[in-house]
Amino acid sequence: MTHKQRIEALVGILLGMFVAFLSSTIVSNALPTIITELHGTQDQYTWIVTATLLASTATTPIWGKFADLVSKKLLVQLSLVLFTLGSVLAGLSTSVPWLIGFRVVQGLGLGGLQALGIIVIAAMFSPRERGRYQGPMAAVMAVATVAGPLLGGVIVDTSWLGWRWCFFVGAPLAVIALVVIGRTLNLPVVKRDDVKIDYAGATLIAAGVSVLLIWVTLAGKNFAWASGTSYLLVALGVVLLGLAVFVETKAKDPVVPLRLFRDRTMTLATLASIAVGVAMFGGAVFLGQYFQIARGYSPTAAGLLTLPMVVGSMLSATVSGSLITKYGKWKRYLVAGGIGMAAGFLLLGTTDHATNMALIGLYLFVLGVGMGMTMQNLVLPVQNNVAPTDLGSASATVAFFRSLGGAAGVSVLGAVLSSHVSDLTVKGLTDAGVDMSKAAGSGAGLSNLNELPEQIGDIVRGAYGDATARVFLIAGILALLSLVAIAFIKEVALKTHSGMEQLAAERAAQAAADVLSVGGADSEMISEVDELEEKAGSARHARR
Repeated sequence: MTHKQRIEALVGILLGMFVAFLSSTIVSNALPTIITELHGTQDQYTWIVTATLLASTATTPIWGKFADLVSKKLLVQLSLVLFTLGSVLAGLSTSVPWLIGFRVVQGLGLGGLQALGIIVIAAMFSPRERGRYQGPMAAVMAVATVAGPLLGGVIVDTSWLGWRWCFFVGAPLAVIALVVIGRTLNLPVVKRDDVKIDYAGATLIAAGVSVLLIWVTLAGKNFAWASGTSYLLVALGVVLLGLAVFVETKAKDPVVPLRLFRDRTMTLATLASIAVGVAMFGGAVFLGQYFQIARGYSPTAAGLLTLPMVVGSMLSATVSGSLITKYGKWKRYLVAGGIGMAAGFLLLGTTDHATNMALIGLYLFVLGVGMGMTMQNLVLPVQNNVAPTDLGSASATVAFFRSLGGAAGVSVLGAVLSSHVSDLTVKGLTDAGVDMSKAAGSGAGLSNLNELPEQIGDIVRGAYGDATARVFLIAGILALLSLVAIAFIKEVALKTHSGMEQLAAERAAQAAADVLSVGGADSEMISEVDELEEKAGSARHARR
């Protein structure tokens, strides 16, 4: 592919990634309206988001493995089709359970787009050159993840649209991305005759992750943490993941090659990516709820109030990406980003239902700066270290754990929020001298918040505002753990060859060795061998 073709394909990939990440957060500010109109509960509130993240998390490593085996272009197109289908069906939902189910279909497409996007870009551009495009990539992810609530709020507040268009709006963009990618992306298909898909490993990984996420979401509400049901789900999840590890060690082509984790960079980057997932998804979901419920802002205003985080993320992603390409150094930006994320979350952990909005805006800007420097830059050292044949699996594994952090973060933080809101509501009602039997009979909560008496409604809103701080405090602690992992990653100079160029050079080296092992080579053959050896030497030098 020429440089022009690569840039055109990059535009299509970024558009697909934008649509995918937009779908994860565009419903954030629409959720209170959706839950009210469809008569849902706080648990269902969380699951509308978690269902998509769960499906995408469980399938991300599977998409990544397929990218090492079959046409990347075909996989991108398939993921876009799945996403579009899920979006349209979600917009037509008539109940919360149906909406959650169609969000799962969306998640299947999202898993492909978020894994395949970075894999295709890695195949087209070298790690050193990729830094130049990290800014646009991270900016797209930041705008989609954080500005999604703004667009969702505008759609909900527009009477002739309504919340269903939060799902419909992504479909036309996905179709455009499908057309652009179909016309511009022309990566060679690497055919392997000895491929054997690890269906058992893929099924066990997806099942194990799903069971544990279901446990953390329902425990404490549908059943006690210390109960037979809780123990059964934990045991089942652990057994399934244990079997997955066993199967992966025996499989010829494992979905997640465990040998990758022998590399310290891979292991540490994977750990750090979990906190980034919490930042990307958890922050956006609970911020929208805080601004609307605790502070009384409209969905549109709630989206506008997240702009400091968007601006901070875009600026830091663009600047850090350009500097990485110019100087070839990346660790300093990851460390700075980790510090920014931890500081932003911990500062937000000091807020309540009456905190000055200017202060909250400043805290969000700090958080955004940290997110921008870590989101996409975190995968660079991994892609730089692994062999070209493992590029898809390694990239998808990092994306998998980032999604796992998002899904688990939304589930766990949602459970913490729900429990703490209940405690604060009871305390507030008791302190205000409200008849608890009357309050209990009203079912005071999110589903009927607008129907509650003013005094009880104010107490519930205040409880949401005060409880949200605990969510951000937990996220801040996770971000500190991410910072520790980043600090121990060893910095290695970025390569100057793309994934496809490295693969071609390594195959040239193998071909040269095969030719030399055959006696009686003529002068033309020797000339070809010399040329192949020269290419192989360049590739080895670039990798060193």
